[in-house]
Amino acid sequence: MGGIIQSPARAPKTGAPDGTAGRGEDDHPMRRFRMRNDLERAVIDGFALPLGLEPGRIGAPKQGYILGYTPGEEEPDTYAFHVVVSHERLAPLVRSAFGLLPAEIYAIVEISSRDAYRTTDVFLGEELIRLEDFRQGWERFEPFLLEDGTVAAGANSDDPFIEIFLDQWKGLSIHVPPSMREEVEAVLAGFELEEVAQTWDPSDGGEGTVEPMQTRPVLDVDDASDIDELLLELRRAWRLELNIDPETNVDESGRRLGLTLWHAVVVVADAAGAADRGGYASIWATAGSLQQMERLIEGALEDYPEWKFQEIYAIDRVAYDERPEALVELPPRSTEAAVHQVYIDTWESPPEPAPEPPDG
Repeated sequence: MGGIIQSPARAPKTGAPDGTAGRGEDDHPMRRFRMRNDLERAVIDGFALPLGLEPGRIGAPKQGYILGYTPGEEEPDTYAFHVVVSHERLAPLVRSAFGLLPAEIYAIVEISSRDAYRTTDVFLGEELIRLEDFRQGWERFEPFLLEDGTVAAGANSDDPFIEIFLDQWKGLSIHVPPSMREEVEAVLAGFELEEVAQTWDPSDGGEGTVEPMQTRPVLDVDDASDIDELLLELRRAWRLELNIDPETNVDESGRRLGLTLWHAVVVVADAAGAADRGGYASIWATAGSLQQMERLIEGALEDYPEWKFQEIYAIDRVAYDERPEALVELPPRSTEAAVHQVYIDTWESPPEPAPEPPDG
């Protein structure tokens, strides 16, 4: 199965020219993110999985939904539905569920992290966006969001509290106030779904000698499009920010890490305003927080006045043993924050072809 996801074109991360880079944000031609066409979909006893998941020794789930009730303390009371359907039924179900949301929402994306000290990056909407704009972004990237086993996404609202969220296994969670229970049940009944005692066998999610699911990439990755680029487009469209405390440096258990090695890739623009020239700055540094790393990036770019900061493409903490060869002499324990290496990979769009002379 293959497919094309359209997105505004940008310069590739490698800096190779693609003939469309550097144009204004509002006049980009649409960039093509291509889904792989060499994957065979796994099917367990008639239950189709997303392309990004390969099963181990695992049985097929029961299609339907589990219903739970959570009494509120500081938060409002909610009913929680968790819905599981075979892949061919998923897209229309998710689109219908989004119809339960109000006119303005916050977007959510969770994705497997490359950061050395956490397993998942959580991106939350920093401001309300229109449901219409969220749905446009969803439709643009739907093939990826429905197929990739490392990504979960959805949206929620505060008043009333409603959340529609598609997890990594592509189970659909629906949280609503008690007054909306019948409305949700009516939506699910329209898909001939009923409440069941369980969907996936709980034992399949436990520890064992064989992992219940393995993930595999679904994007046809090349120099001009990869998952970082796609995530950047989602971050822009849905106003997403990484949900971490920018002033601290802790691991998933809350243990303070002190100074750690960081790597950032930063999009830079030509300081003179040339629309056909840009670059990606690769910056390695030691820092004690995201905020401090951002200050180091700002200071590092001051040494390159021909470039101006545009946005962060990717930023992660890196284990000392994973440092690049150029930093092999870097001591394992740093006593102060510092930039260790800056490399700017530049690109230039080829000139537009001259127009054909008129006949005669």
